Amino acid sequence: MEILLYLAAIIAAVAFAVLVIYLAKTLKASTRTLNNVANTLESLEKQMQGITSETTELLHKTNALAEDVNKKTAKLDGLFDGVKGIGETVQDFNHSLKQFSSNVSRAASENQEKASQAVTWGAALFDLIKKRK
Repeated sequence: MEILLYLAAIIAAVAFAVLVIYLAKTLKASTRTLNNVANTLESLEKQMQGITSETTELLHKTNALAEDVNKKTAKLDGLFDGVKGIGETVQDFNHSLKQFSSNVSRAASENQEKASQAVTWGAALFDLIKKRK
């Protein structure tokens, strides 16, 4: 019986040794994996610093470009106001021409008989001058 007890202790010791060996291998593998993860994160951190500085520079350039565009559009506002004024002037001129045309048409229709008589007298005078020559 004592032999069985020693045999059981030896089996337990061997099992414990095998367990410790596999546990050590697993811990070494996980250490390598964690070292790789740490290296990857360091590389990622460096890349993020580069991206951050480039993004900041791009943001400054974008702000400068937006400010330049705002200044140039402000300068163009005067040009558009001038074009608007020219358009209004042309519109007023067209309105004046329409009024003048309607006044002339109205006066011509009111004085149509007088104009007809003037043409008749003019033709008669012209015939008389022809006959004298």
